[in-house]
Amino acid sequence: MSKIQKLDLKTKSITDDEKAKLKSVLPYVFSEGSKIDFDKLKTVLGEDVDTGEERFGMQWPGKAECFKVIQEPSIATLKPCKNESVDWDTTENLFIEGDNLEVLKQLQKSYYGKVKMIYIDPPYNTGNDFIYPDNYSESLDTYLAYTGQIDSQGKKFSTNTESEGRFHSKWMNMMYPRLFLARNLLRDDGVIFVSIDDNEVDNLKKIMNDIFGESNYVDVLKWKRKKQPSFLATHTAKVMEYIMVYAKVKGSLEKLSIEGTSDSTKKVINVSNKESKRHFSKNVRIKIDGKGVIKKGRYTIKTMDVEYLQDVHYDNNRTLNEVTVISKFTVSQENIYEFIDNDLLFITAQKGLRRDVSQEEIGKRKSITDLLLSEWGDNQESENELKAIFGTGDYFDYLKSIKLIGNLVKSCFSENQIILDFFAGSATTAHSVLNLNAEDAQKRKFILVQLPEILTEDSKAFKDGYKTISDIGKERIRRVIKKIKEEKKEKAKNKDGDLFKDKQENNDTLDLGFKVFKLDKSNFKIWDENVDEKVVEKQIELAIDHIDPKSTELDLLYEILLKSGFELTTSLKELKVEGKKVYSVSDGALLICLENKLTKELIREIAKLEPARVVCKDSGFEGNDQLKTNAVQIMKSFKVESFRTI
Repeated sequence: MSKIQKLDLKTKSITDDEKAKLKSVLPYVFSEGSKIDFDKLKTVLGEDVDTGEERFGMQWPGKAECFKVIQEPSIATLKPCKNESVDWDTTENLFIEGDNLEVLKQLQKSYYGKVKMIYIDPPYNTGNDFIYPDNYSESLDTYLAYTGQIDSQGKKFSTNTESEGRFHSKWMNMMYPRLFLARNLLRDDGVIFVSIDDNEVDNLKKIMNDIFGESNYVDVLKWKRKKQPSFLATHTAKVMEYIMVYAKVKGSLEKLSIEGTSDSTKKVINVSNKESKRHFSKNVRIKIDGKGVIKKGRYTIKTMDVEYLQDVHYDNNRTLNEVTVISKFTVSQENIYEFIDNDLLFITAQKGLRRDVSQEEIGKRKSITDLLLSEWGDNQESENELKAIFGTGDYFDYLKSIKLIGNLVKSCFSENQIILDFFAGSATTAHSVLNLNAEDAQKRKFILVQLPEILTEDSKAFKDGYKTISDIGKERIRRVIKKIKEEKKEKAKNKDGDLFKDKQENNDTLDLGFKVFKLDKSNFKIWDENVDEKVVEKQIELAIDHIDPKSTELDLLYEILLKSGFELTTSLKELKVEGKKVYSVSDGALLICLENKLTKELIREIAKLEPARVVCKDSGFEGNDQLKTNAVQIMKSFKVESFRTI
């Protein structure tokens, strides 16, 4: 009898994937059984293979264990929560509640090489931060115990204090596997931004070099998080944090840039420049700070730190005479002439010399600098942003501003792409993406991952009815969506002219929703394909009732989708075939039938739809070996590429 293969319910094998990459480049260094022959590798690469005991590199207690953690497949799943979601059937945004190590493993098949940008704000290891456990051998059980889903005697998550014997190592053991798995999800032109402070900035860079490669280092950005330094500082008053930036493949990454200006005017004089002389011809505009009318007469140009001026004679708000000015100009004489010829230059009483932004400059992008100041927001602004949503800014001590993350998102040409944040916290990343899409009518998609970290009973958030940090994040997204919808309705009432009508039509396509999933144990007893043939029958007996009776049909569907390599937002349609329910995934690329009683007629009609893949419940055959054999042959006759059971 032709056997029906079982659907592989394990997460993507990182080891097999890395070996496949090596085999595609150096197939001749593999021996029988797909083992790597290091002698051959050394022969091929010669002196480029480092076999010495002393070499430059980053080592710490537990690094070897990190690779075991990375290679260990996850036996978990992501269960859908429609009742906590918004616009479930149409949205492409995701909020996943769970341990991000397990979740990143779950995403490997479906999102490998698909994410344009990753932003994370991980624990800074200040001594009081919440840190994931450094023994990951039972990470799913640890997570389930922490969230109260299994016996509370399981291992607990905790803080990482400086009295710990492995203070830095514990933090690095937490970060390394997560960053390794995150890199796999990036596109070749993707980029990752990691916020950090002085406590671990050096170690983070070494970890990033180890995973991404020094050649893919882009920069360390400095963000001014405070307007004013603290007067209680011990030695120096700190106002800066860092954002580490790495590319997946630096040669594929476009220049990080944002719009050239949001102002309608630009300075032509700056106090930090050297003094120089500029000549002004007639017909330069005169303004009183952009308003009002200036009477006919004389005018003195006010500049910064000037040595020499000439009075200006003017009439009808235009200069009548030529003027020479010595000041600290940011532009050349040629540009001054060009601005005058194009009627861009003007003189004001308060701001001195300025110019209008030309049509060519509107929307033009400029490189971001490594110093992020006021236009990138600060902690005070982020508290006010949270207060505008919840009525209080006291839920979190340290927040990133919408401006900061929004500018980072804009800087990497992320339009219509996936943005991932697996230390989501208060969900500022989702807030930023939703706001940006509302502004420019683009279709960026977010994936947020947050541990349901339990709030203390004396916290303001707990008293307001929130049990975990992820609860706050989900509610923030709901409130932001509601706010954007209300603003759209208000604008619709005041619509005026075709320009607004076009914007309104674009806004009607906005994705103002998100799907919620929660990490949990698999809905199935995992089938071991490597089991010895002598005990196959025993395994089959044990697997007869291999589906968790508490699992819903939707739970099963989304685990099959995820383990089959489809995104969690893939279109899913219900069909009726021979009176039975069949689910069509991605317009028929995969057909899933979870009926308990399969027939030859049903199998044939499913095959006639010509899907690439088909998945059925093994129990649906009710032990009928002849029906199984016929099913395999029917699928082959209609050229179905893969027919598997669960």
